[in-house]
Amino acid sequence: MVITISAKHMALSDKVADYIRQKMSKLPRYFNRIQELVVVVEKLRRGYHVEIRSDVEHHEDFVSTSDHENLFMCVDLAVNRSARQLCDWKEKIRQHRR
Repeated sequence: MVITISAKHMALSDKVADYIRQKMSKLPRYFNRIQELVVVVEKLRRGYHVEIRSDVEHHEDFVSTSDHENLFMCVDLAVNRSARQLCDWKEKIRQHRR
């Protein structure tokens, strides 16, 4: 699994990049066929915007976004949404096979 982190209108510190990598490394727990994760962090006038694109096998990319004043909270919210999307897709696949 490849994790790509980029930033718009700001520079990411090593601490933030490591935090994002740590959170992204937990996503294969929910769905193990993730090929690539692309994280885009953007600085807005009042806070931050995080977008996560999850590239999985045999499906279009899942996109989860979040806006928040705190960068770490914004990352957490986006990861939670991405985890929910992956869990829902995994459950849908399992129900279809029965």
